[in-house]
Amino acid sequence: MKASVFLYNTPIMPETKKKLGTEPYKGVRDFYPEDMAVQSYIFSVWQSVAERFGYKEYAASILEPAELYRSKGSDEIVNEQMFTFKDRGDREVALRPEMTPSLARMVAARRKSLKFPLRWYTIANCFRYERPQRGRKREHWQLNCDLMGVAGIESEVEIISLAYEIMKKFGAKDEDFVIKIGDRRIMEKALQANGVKKTDIPSVFRLLDKKGKMPEEERLLALEALGCAKNKIVSYWSAAITDLQKRLTDKKINNVEFDGSIVRGFDYYTGMVFEVFDTHAENRRSLFGGGRYDNLLEMFSVDPLPMVGFGMGDVTIMDFLETHQLPLHNTNTAN
Repeated sequence: MKASVFLYNTPIMPETKKKLGTEPYKGVRDFYPEDMAVQSYIFSVWQSVAERFGYKEYAASILEPAELYRSKGSDEIVNEQMFTFKDRGDREVALRPEMTPSLARMVAARRKSLKFPLRWYTIANCFRYERPQRGRKREHWQLNCDLMGVAGIESEVEIISLAYEIMKKFGAKDEDFVIKIGDRRIMEKALQANGVKKTDIPSVFRLLDKKGKMPEEERLLALEALGCAKNKIVSYWSAAITDLQKRLTDKKINNVEFDGSIVRGFDYYTGMVFEVFDTHAENRRSLFGGGRYDNLLEMFSVDPLPMVGFGMGDVTIMDFLETHQLPLHNTNTAN
C-alpha cells in the first residue's frame, strides 16, 4: 500500500500572482474618449474627401493567409514585420501589414462581374512588428484609396489630386508639404544603362527606399556593392513625368517635384510612384505615398488590371497636424 505523507503545522500560503500591468501591448494605443475624438476627426476628413471624389467604401478582415504577402510584398515587412501564427487547422495566418493585397484578392475574386472603373476606399487597421518610435507604431489605421481600370495618366492625376485635397482639408498650406514623384520603369532603365544587373534592381529599389531608415554609410556601401555607386544614381526625366506635372499644375497643384530616388518599398509597384513629405524642420519625413501597380492580380492567375492608389496612416498624419499646429477636431462640417 502506498504511503501517504501529511504535513502538520505548515500553513498553506496562497500562490503569489504577478500583478497585471495597465499598459497596452508595446507599440499599440488605447483610445480614451478624447483620443477617439481626434481619431474620429481624422477619419471624417478621409471619408468626406474620398466620397466627394466618388470613391465607395469597402472592408476586409484583418486576418489573411500569410502567403498573400509573400509573392509581391516588401522583404522587410514579410520577413521582419509580419505578425504570423498557425491556426488550429495548421494554416499560417497573418495580421494584415497593409491593405493592397487584400484589395487585389477581392477584385480578382469578382474580376469578371465587376464594372470598371472602380473607385474604392477603406480605413483599415494594420499591424507591423516595428520598433516603436515617432511616426511608427505596431498597429495603425490607414486610409487606402484605389482607382482600378483606368490605364491612362488621368488616373495618376486623379489619385494625386485626391491625396492633395485631403492634405488641404486638414488645413495644410502648399508650403507645408511637397509631393515627390518618381517612376520605377524609367529608373530601372536608367540603372541598367549604368551597369546595374537586372536581377539586382529589386534590391537597389529597396535600398533607395531605406533612405533615412538605416545608417546612410551602410546604405551607400550596399548600393555600391550592387554596382550602384552614389555617382551612378542618375537623374532621369521623361515626357510622361513632364505631362503629369503639367496636368497637376493645371489643377493648381504646384507643390510637386520630381525625385528619381522615389521608388517605394513594395515590389508590386510597376510605374509612377509618389510620396508626400512634411517640409517642417522638426518633422522632415515621408508622410505617406502610393503609385501604380498594374500586375498585382497576376498572382491570382487572372487578367491584369491597371490600378493606382495610395495609403495614408493616422500616426504620421497626427504628427503632421501637431507639428503644424493644425486642428485636431472638426471646425467646419461642410465637405
